[in-house]
Amino acid sequence: YEDMKEMQAATMVALVLIILLVYMVLASQFEALLHPLVIMLTVPFALIGVVLSLILSGTTLSLTSFIGLLMVVGVVVQNGILLVDYINQLRARGMKVNEAIVQGGAVRLRPIMMTAITTIFACIPMALSKGEGAELFSPIGITILGGLITNTFLTLLIMPALYSSFDSMVARIRRGFK
Repeated sequence: YEDMKEMQAATMVALVLIILLVYMVLASQFEALLHPLVIMLTVPFALIGVVLSLILSGTTLSLTSFIGLLMVVGVVVQNGILLVDYINQLRARGMKVNEAIVQGGAVRLRPIMMTAITTIFACIPMALSKGEGAELFSPIGITILGGLITNTFLTLLIMPALYSSFDSMVARIRRGFK
């Protein structure tokens, strides 16, 4: 029991460090603090799907399901980078915020869906496996399936709204300083 508690504490510390490192890498890539925040705020929506899939399958949160969660976070961040980076490119070309969000969502919908669907289909055999070693790999597949199914759709809906909200907030703050 003590070993399990130590592992849980170490896992939580690792999760916080991973989130901070991902944010720092994104901030350096975008050369801004706001756009990485938009991407990172969509990560908790993956947790909704992860928790639901673990509950529905009767699987417990374990080290292997935590590994699946890290994989989901990676795909979610990748999809966010695809969308936010393209919206930023469109805005740099002079497009207005809402137009850039709509066009960016339309253009990046296909790559985001292709990434999610191929990963989901690749994890189905792992999640449904009942053979030898299934107790080790099944939680990873279940976690990835649940996280990606919910987050793919929520990312395409929520990330543009967050981007627009943060952009208008920054514009108001800039007007306040002027």
